[in-house]
Amino acid sequence: MNNPQRKTESATDNRYLSATHEVINQPQPLENYNLYEQDTALREAVLREGAGFANDDLTRFGAWTGLADTIELGNQANANKPGFRTHDRYGHRIDEVTFHPAYHELMRVALENGLHSSPWTNPGKGAHVARAAKYYLHSQVEAAHCCPVTMTFAAIPSIQNQPDLAKLWAPKILANEYDSRNVPDSKKTSVTIGMAMTEKQGGSDVRANTTMAYPIGQQGPGQPYELVGHKWFVSAPMCDAFLVLAQTTSGLSCFLMPRWRPDGTKNPWQVQQLKNKMGNVANASSEVEIRGALAWMVGEEGRGVRTIIEMVAMTRFDCMIGSAAGMRQAVAQATHHCHNRSAFGATLSDQPLMQNVLADLIIENEAALAYTMRVARAMDNQDNEHERLLARLATPVGKYWICKRTPNHAYEAMECIGGSGVMEDCIMPRLFRESPVNAIWEGSGNVQCLDTLRALQKEPETLDAFFKEAAEAKGADRRFDQYLAQLQHNFADISDFQYRARNLVDRMALTMQGSLLLRFGDKDVADAFCASRLQNNGGMNYGNLPSGTNPAAIIKRGTPVVG
Repeated sequence: MNNPQRKTESATDNRYLSATHEVINQPQPLENYNLYEQDTALREAVLREGAGFANDDLTRFGAWTGLADTIELGNQANANKPGFRTHDRYGHRIDEVTFHPAYHELMRVALENGLHSSPWTNPGKGAHVARAAKYYLHSQVEAAHCCPVTMTFAAIPSIQNQPDLAKLWAPKILANEYDSRNVPDSKKTSVTIGMAMTEKQGGSDVRANTTMAYPIGQQGPGQPYELVGHKWFVSAPMCDAFLVLAQTTSGLSCFLMPRWRPDGTKNPWQVQQLKNKMGNVANASSEVEIRGALAWMVGEEGRGVRTIIEMVAMTRFDCMIGSAAGMRQAVAQATHHCHNRSAFGATLSDQPLMQNVLADLIIENEAALAYTMRVARAMDNQDNEHERLLARLATPVGKYWICKRTPNHAYEAMECIGGSGVMEDCIMPRLFRESPVNAIWEGSGNVQCLDTLRALQKEPETLDAFFKEAAEAKGADRRFDQYLAQLQHNFADISDFQYRARNLVDRMALTMQGSLLLRFGDKDVADAFCASRLQNNGGMNYGNLPSGTNPAAIIKRGTPVVG
């Protein structure tokens, strides 16, 4: 016989069983905050290095970069890889790469905000510093799409070696607009520029390139050629034109190769396939074959490396910005998580060992940022010999060190978050996959060390400028003074520099970072940097700050406040 009372009790029991727990002790997403206002080190660097005029613009841009909707653009651009079609449905070769709308929106914002153009269109004191700060913010949203932005920005110094081509192309390169259409450049008011150097047999050794350039008529700078060969790594293949290295009878030369010929027909360079990369997935990278593509020589024949190296120097600088930005976003995620989660009876960010790790991650980021922004100031003052020499040497040193330090930094920040930091609905896996890219692109670690040696051999005064700059901090800290003196002593004999290059370049980077932090940085950050980096205290892994430092103050300084 049915019992109504028993049914009621059973339904009540089921209702209670369906509510297993309340979600507590979980941080809210880090979103809807101002990335610029909540980054004390960046704001200080902008003022210190001469870009205070950009403060309001950076505040506005920082608000956009922190919006939940903006962050979602980065997520969507990475969740939807570029697609590729060789031909249209009628059989015409189109070599068209398609992107998610989120990618195009990020590109639009980047170009409309002058991340590719502002130091060229509005040069002056602080121009590179202001642009670097904005790029630093923008890269934290999504790093991969910054590749074509960087190449377009960096192309101007190289193209200006050929004034007749610059007159035609520079206005469209510098236009603060974005036009993603796969149409001839003659139908556009704005264009993007890519770069094609490496080949299968050479990689970084571009002098081993086999792509040939054949003059159509007259030879020499500014003249048209047809290129035949291949390129093994062409990022952003939907750019409107590319700076390409190819061999002539006089040696390796630089050329500007557009996607389309002036008559509106497709230039015969063909994408074979897109690269299947572990990271940087929102940006397409490709392998191409060049089958008689029309191109114009840029700069002196046979001096292609010298011509394109000006572009490479700029892209290497952006690698520094991008890696420092990746560190900042990792720090923001880790400190936000640890500030809002408890374990073993206390907030994570209040526990001594976690404090050691978090503070160390912040120190690494602030040192990278200080170094990068100092190079930006040097780029703003190239008419000053000291600044010119400093930039020449500090760029490969910084590119090597900052980019090299980023992968372990990303991993350590991920570990601070724990299992949730490994999940693909969190930004940390993307930061980790992105972290090795800048260390490899635009010349890997050994290439940067060898370029440092090349600078010292061609212009020994660069080392004098470097040490002169570093020595500005002498007397501020005994540990720094000893470290600087030892490094200078080790440079007395560089007969086997190539063998010892990594050790010396490591210490050059640490010396400059220490000098900048002691002179301009937060006193607790500077003290902990000297204690952990310039003294042998047991290792360079994160979480090795010695006793006597002030991690709580460093963490408070580096943690973004939301709400």
